[in-house]
Amino acid sequence: MSQVTESVDVNVPIRTAYDQWTQFESFPAFMEGVESVTQIDDTHNHWRVSIGGTEREFDTEITEQHPEERIAWKTTTGDTQQAGVVTFHKLDETTTRVTLQMDWQPEGLKEKAAAALGADDRRVKGDIARFKEFIESRGVETGGWRGDVPRE
Repeated sequence: MSQVTESVDVNVPIRTAYDQWTQFESFPAFMEGVESVTQIDDTHNHWRVSIGGTEREFDTEITEQHPEERIAWKTTTGDTQQAGVVTFHKLDETTTRVTLQMDWQPEGLKEKAAAALGADDRRVKGDIARFKEFIESRGVETGGWRGDVPRE
């Protein structure tokens, strides 16, 4: 199992950062390799990604979500095994720290080699930096979902 944790301070209020992160269908705008995310319902998404030329599709379930605090998820179908959590920390009225932690199981020799060389860490670091650029350049979220999903 591989793991990566990255943080970024974004110059927007916590509500703006959190609400934008709940807009999963906008992820292709700042996440490398994410072709599309289709929100099925409040807690389920279907992902289509391309990683190193390998196309993958899988479904995720939000396992815990609390507005302006955290969103946790895990895969439920497909050949990709991953889980993660993103947390939001108010630094002041206009600055939020976003921390993304992901765990996944690299599949095949190519993915295992990439993980060993740190390619996954660089990708996540780039994704979170692009999220910062995306939300700061807009200044406002593209939408938001403020529902609460209790941890089971």
